[in-house]
Amino acid sequence: MITPCPATISEDVAVPWTPPSRPSRRSLLAGAAGAAGAALLTGCSDGSGPPEADTAVPLERRMRETAVRDSERLLERYDATAAAHPALAARLAPLRSSVAAHVGALAVAGPAGSGTPSGPPPSASSSAARAGAPVASAEPVPPRAEEALTALADAERSLAEARTVTLAGAPGELARLLASVAACGAVHAYLLTSPQGDKP
Repeated sequence: MITPCPATISEDVAVPWTPPSRPSRRSLLAGAAGAAGAALLTGCSDGSGPPEADTAVPLERRMRETAVRDSERLLERYDATAAAHPALAARLAPLRSSVAAHVGALAVAGPAGSGTPSGPPPSASSSAARAGAPVASAEPVPPRAEEALTALADAERSLAEARTVTLAGAPGELARLLASVAACGAVHAYLLTSPQGDKP
């Protein structure tokens, strides 16, 4: 027996009216999730994609590049201070050598002594820094020697603190290196402002 469609039912036959069923909360949530997923898929396929800087360069390499630039700027401060106050050059020389070594260590990702670079090619300033050549600085140097040492110590301390914060998000090997370099920077800051730092 074929059930007649509502249009063929006689007008004198009473058909009970039933209200349309309301969708459940679960089905509404599922529909919303599906719509959101479709929107995300559409956004990913529109050709724009994520910025190349975020996907093309690994996190560790970006962190190393930043760390190298920071150490290079610190070297510039050392060179500018020694140029402005020649009497401080001998006192600053071993600390500057240590910072130059940091530039080299941070630019190499392989095991110690492997010499396998993972970062960008060394810049002119980093090559000069590792060779011991003075690097120009854009930072002004205070006219008095004591103030110049304090400014340099502040730069060391600020960078050490910034690296201590940064190492929390760094990969294991780089985190250990940043921790070591930050500790060294804190020692430098102490030596720059300590009376014992005057002694060879």
